[in-house]
Amino acid sequence: MDASLIIKDLREKKFSPLYFLHGEESYYIDKVSQTIQEMCLEEHERDFNQTIVYGKDAELLTLQSELKSYPMMSQRRLVILKEAQDFKQIDALESYTESPTPTTIFVICFKNKSYDARKKILKNVAKNGLVFKSEKIRDYQLPDWISKYVRNNGMQINSKATMMLAEFIGSDLSRITNELEKLRIVLGENTNINEQHIEMHIGISKDYNIYELVNSISQKHTQKAFKIVQYFQYNPKAGELVVIIAALFKLFTQLMRVHFTANKSRENIAKHVGVHPFVAGELLSAAQNYDPKKIASVIALLHEYDLKSKGVGNSQMSNAALLNELVFQILFT
Repeated sequence: MDASLIIKDLREKKFSPLYFLHGEESYYIDKVSQTIQEMCLEEHERDFNQTIVYGKDAELLTLQSELKSYPMMSQRRLVILKEAQDFKQIDALESYTESPTPTTIFVICFKNKSYDARKKILKNVAKNGLVFKSEKIRDYQLPDWISKYVRNNGMQINSKATMMLAEFIGSDLSRITNELEKLRIVLGENTNINEQHIEMHIGISKDYNIYELVNSISQKHTQKAFKIVQYFQYNPKAGELVVIIAALFKLFTQLMRVHFTANKSRENIAKHVGVHPFVAGELLSAAQNYDPKKIASVIALLHEYDLKSKGVGNSQMSNAALLNELVFQILFT
């Protein structure tokens, strides 16, 4: 079930006795468990009927006792096991999940990885409650996710600002939503977020960031590329070499796929390569600057400089010097 549908049911006071929330994307696990916490009990009921324990600190017998206790002056009790991936005796909860206490809502938050679907406890929860697997969002889905989130919060965002957020922050949904919430508070609703807003309030330069460097290299805007490289020399935290190499590797592998895709319409490239249509248009333009032979040599270069950045075959050059040399080799050799 989709997280939004679970949250909709929770806001309508439709509860299950068991929730097993697991998966690599912690954002949705936190969102669902927080909504349960907000909707399950009234504020005055929480002192006696809400228990939150953490996996590292949880004791099995104490937890079982909490689960089997009856509510005081309330219809239900709420027990949340957070960081359940750190609870060594989680399998011992199997018997409880076979026959849960009807007046207790038990929420298990198993974060940053998926729980073994073959285990009996998961099957019991699926039978007697609700299992939610929170999948990690893929890179190509991120721009659409950001745009949808912004719209749902009463604002708009342009493509450039969306790509800056996606490239700079990556798929850390909690951090993205925190930054967007900051913008909503500062700018107000009905604002169209642009790259100037991102630069001013989040601290990502609209001109000097990894996204702009990769874009400059892809379009062979050499002067701009070396201006950004120089900026990174004085502001190393703005562009770490290992992150730049990973971003360039992603670009050139995508360009290789573009070359070997028969139908080169923007829509087909977006589907075949797995990118946003805005990015597909940029890739089609960049593919004209790099033929497959050149792309293969660049990928070999990236592997070489990745090793050098880790000290393999390099004992003297700084990361700033390595970046300058790498960009020169890509653009001029």
